[in-house]
Amino acid sequence: MVGTVMFGGALLPTSLSLLWYCLYLLFLLSSNRLLAGTGAITDSGAYSHKNSGECSEKINNVSPLKCAFAIFDADFFNDTKIAEITKGAIELNIPISRANRKLVASTNGGLHDPSYLVFNPDWGSEQVQSKSKRFRYPSLSGMQRPESEEDIAYMTVLELGELIKTKQITSEELTRIFLHRLKRYNHVLEAVITYTDELAYKQAKEADEMLTRGIYLGPLHGIPYGLKDIIAVPQYKTTWGSTTFKDQVLDIEASVYKKLKSAGAVLVAKLVTGSLAYDDIWFGGRTRNPWNIEEYSTGSSAGPAASTSAGIVPFAIGSETSGSITYPAARCGVTALRPTFGAVGRTGVMSISESLDKLGPFCRSAVDCAIILDAILGKDPDDLSSRDISLDDPFSVDITNLTVGYLDDAEMEVVHVLESKGVKMVPFKLNYTVDDVQGILNFTMDVDMLAHFDEWQRSGEDDSYEAQEQWPVELRRARMIPAVDYIQAQRARGKLVREIRESFSVDAFIGNATDWEKVCIGNLVGMPVLVVPTGFTKISDPPPHGTQRRTTISTGIYAPPNHDHIALALAMAYQSVTTHHRQRPPIDDLGRNDLMLDSISAQPDHRCSETIPCL
Repeated sequence: MVGTVMFGGALLPTSLSLLWYCLYLLFLLSSNRLLAGTGAITDSGAYSHKNSGECSEKINNVSPLKCAFAIFDADFFNDTKIAEITKGAIELNIPISRANRKLVASTNGGLHDPSYLVFNPDWGSEQVQSKSKRFRYPSLSGMQRPESEEDIAYMTVLELGELIKTKQITSEELTRIFLHRLKRYNHVLEAVITYTDELAYKQAKEADEMLTRGIYLGPLHGIPYGLKDIIAVPQYKTTWGSTTFKDQVLDIEASVYKKLKSAGAVLVAKLVTGSLAYDDIWFGGRTRNPWNIEEYSTGSSAGPAASTSAGIVPFAIGSETSGSITYPAARCGVTALRPTFGAVGRTGVMSISESLDKLGPFCRSAVDCAIILDAILGKDPDDLSSRDISLDDPFSVDITNLTVGYLDDAEMEVVHVLESKGVKMVPFKLNYTVDDVQGILNFTMDVDMLAHFDEWQRSGEDDSYEAQEQWPVELRRARMIPAVDYIQAQRARGKLVREIRESFSVDAFIGNATDWEKVCIGNLVGMPVLVVPTGFTKISDPPPHGTQRRTTISTGIYAPPNHDHIALALAMAYQSVTTHHRQRPPIDDLGRNDLMLDSISAQPDHRCSETIPCL
C-alpha cells in the first residue's frame, strides 16, 4: 500500500509528495513565512525582535528545515547546527542580501554596477601589448559598380567601401538600397525590430559631405549595418526582444556603436534578438533562415545572421554567451567571428554574464570580419573585462609557418584546401578531464543572468516571457544554487582553462562550429572561433517537384585567446579559392512548390513605422 502525507489540505502519496513538500517548505523559507513570522524582517532588510519568541519556536522545530537543506545538498548538518544556521541566516544573511539588492539590483539588464570578479582568458604570463596599429587591408583597384541593386546588395564591405571611396555610389544611395531591402523582406524573415531611417540618412549625408571635403575614414566610411537589439542607441528603442521591455528607450550610447560611428558606418536597423538574448523567439515572432524559410535561424543573434545572409545589410553586430553567434551563423550560411573574450567592449549592452558575453561581426567574408574587428577592437573604459589586445595583422600572416590541427568532425574540404596552400595539417584532439562543461557554463550563465534580472523575477514579470520553458525555468532553478557551488564551478572552469591551454599544441584547429561540447568549452575558455560556410545539402523532405531551398554546411576555425588573426588568416586563405560564402539564398526564387514565394513577390515595398513587431 502506498503511504500518504498531508500537503496543503490534501493527502498525497509519499513517493510523489516528499519533494513537493520540501519545495513548499523552501518557498515558506524564502518568503520568511516559516522561519521569522510576520514582521520578523522589515522591508528595509533589518531584523526585528518583535516576534523573536515565535521565530525561535519555529527554528527549534528543525524537522521541516531538513527538507529545505536537502534541496541545497546540505542535509549533513545535525539539528543543532540547522537551528544555528537558520537563526544566523535570518538575522544576518537576509538583511545583507536585501541591502545589496536595493543597492545594485533594482534595475534589470546588468547595464550598471558590473561585477568585479573579472575573467581573464590570457594563457601564460606573457604581457599582452596594447593595440598600436591598424590592419593593412588589401587594395581593390579597378572595382566597378554593378548595374543591379541586387548585385550591389551582395557585395562585401571592402567592395562597397571601394565604390564609395571612388564616388561610384554615395552613402545615401547605399542606405536607400538597404532600407528598401530590409522593408521588402522583413515580413518573411522577421529579422528587424526597429528601422532607424532618420538616423541612417543623417549619418549617410554626413559621410558623403566628409568625402566631398576630402576626408575618408576607411573601409567602413558610409557603409550601412545593423545592431542586435540588446545594444543601446540613444533615442531609439532597445527592446532586448522582450515583451516586458519592448517600449524601453535607454539614454546610453553603447561602446561598439560609438566605435562604428567614428569609423563612418551608418546604422540602418536594430535587428532581432531572441527575448532577453535567448534563442530566436522574440515578442514579435520568430526569425527565419533565408536559405530555408520553413526553418528558424536559431540562436539569439537571429536578426544579424538572417539579415546578413539575405543581403539586407552588408554586416551586423551580434553577441554570444553560449552559441548565439556560432549557431545562427552556421544555420544561415554566413561568415562570423566570435572573438577572444574581452576583445570588444560591452558598455551599453544587455548583460547575461560578465565573464561569458562577447560581441562579434556577421559578414559576407572573413576579410570583412577582419575589417569590422579592427574597428571595434580595444579597451572600453567602462567594461572591466575589456582589454587592449595586440593582434597581428591577419593580412600579413604567413600561413605556411602554421601547424593546424583538424578534429574528427572537421570539414575535410577545408583541410585539403589549407594543405594545398602550404599549411601543415595534422590530426588533433583536445584533451581534458573536466567532464561536465555544460554544467559549469549553466551555473555561471544562469546565476549571473539572475543577478542582472533579479527584480524581473521577483516582480513576476517573468510570467509574461515569450517562451516559459526558457529563461523563467532556468532562472528559478538558478536561485537554488548556493554561492559556494557557484565558486566551485569557477574553480572547475579554471581547471578546464589550464587543461585546454596545455592540450593546445597547434596554432589553430578545424572542427564543427556547433558541436555543443565545443561551444561550451570555447565560451568558458574565451577562445575565438570563425564560422565559415563550406557548402550546401538538400533539405530534408523536399517538395515532390524540387526546391531552391538548401541546408547550409559550415565549419569552425578555432585559435587560442588573443590569436584571432590566425583564424582570420586561415579563413581568408580558404575563401580565396572557394565560393561558398558568395552564394545567395533563394528568397526571391524559392521554387514553384514553396508556398512562401507568392507572399514575397506580391508584397509591396511598404513604409513601416519605426518599430515593427512582425508583419
